[in-house]
Amino acid sequence: MYEDFYGFSERPFQLTPDPAFYYESVTHKKALSYLGYGLNQGEGFVVITGEVGAGKSTLVAHLKQKLDANRMTVGEVVTSALDGEEMIHVAARSFGLDIAGGDKAAALAAIELFLHEEARNGRRVLLIVDEAQNLSIGALEELRMLSNFQLGSHPLLQTLLLGQPEFKHLLAQSDELEQLRQRVIAAHHLEPMQPGEIEPYVMHRLRHVGWDGNPELDSSLWVKLHKATGGIPRKVNQVMTRLLLLGAVEEQSVLESDMLEAVLDEMSGDSSPEQGDAPAARPRPDRDLPAADAIARVRSEMTAPAAQPATADRERGLLDVQIEAIEGAFAERDKHMAALRNEVEKLSSARIQGGALPGDLDERLSAIERRLDEQEQSLRHVLTMMIDYFESQASRAAA
Repeated sequence: MYEDFYGFSERPFQLTPDPAFYYESVTHKKALSYLGYGLNQGEGFVVITGEVGAGKSTLVAHLKQKLDANRMTVGEVVTSALDGEEMIHVAARSFGLDIAGGDKAAALAAIELFLHEEARNGRRVLLIVDEAQNLSIGALEELRMLSNFQLGSHPLLQTLLLGQPEFKHLLAQSDELEQLRQRVIAAHHLEPMQPGEIEPYVMHRLRHVGWDGNPELDSSLWVKLHKATGGIPRKVNQVMTRLLLLGAVEEQSVLESDMLEAVLDEMSGDSSPEQGDAPAARPRPDRDLPAADAIARVRSEMTAPAAQPATADRERGLLDVQIEAIEGAFAERDKHMAALRNEVEKLSSARIQGGALPGDLDERLSAIERRLDEQEQSLRHVLTMMIDYFESQASRAAA
């Protein structure tokens, strides 16, 4: 919608990683340097970590464009809590190897044969594993074992691990991953963009889709945009998409600070309706009232006339029957509870006046009091659930 209004060739702030929109921030430039160094070594592990939305996938997509497809074979794995044996089979499938029967030994043999063939054909092999924080220790150990495949003294497989910050901590602290740590030849953690990088980042993406100055972006946007997003590229994309959409809906040629604030309020759920438009709060059961009285208190509200009289009459009839039945049961329980409390008071009074009472009276009184409190709480819990159910039914009918 907004791309048509502003004459863009496509959406400039889509959330799907696209190497065509790659912006080389300071931290991404460092990451590419580490990746370049690691790939030149042709062995071991390269590790790139960063917060969700920091641009890891876009960075790798950009890297893949730079690789010579005639000299490098790339397999990709996006993991979801794989164990060791599953890791082997998924790695095999990433290279197009179909292992029948799910046999681990067969999968390992097929991977080794594939790596040897690629090496003899003058091709290196890179395995990219995304979401590495989801891998088990066993799966990481299997990846380490795959790095042992060699042709003479020449390593046959290099692995790039991408993960969130928790993977960085796991790799640094786990005693079980000591051997894997020793094979990491390069690592970098993607930091958020700096305040001064927000404007160049946004303008870079806008120019890529043919931005010609419409809309104009007020200079006051950048500091607020960095503060709201923390410099995370995906969050910047989310906010800018909503800002451009608001601008298109209101047919604005200038995106200003107050529009950004409105978008941020909406996204955070802080915006509230005008006081006159605010719906009246539905009364809730009062814990100081008997259960039957609490039901009576909300009954008139629940059975009030609705916008469609015929449907409302039928619904009120059903609610009346349901409420009356439950009301009767609660009233009977309230009567029994009141009688029990009366007996407790009499026994307590007799004890105070020095009357002869059973030796275990204190324990019995305490037990009765506990039961009364439990019943009271249980009744009120049921009552609250009942009212929530009726309210939800009424809301669905109104919709």
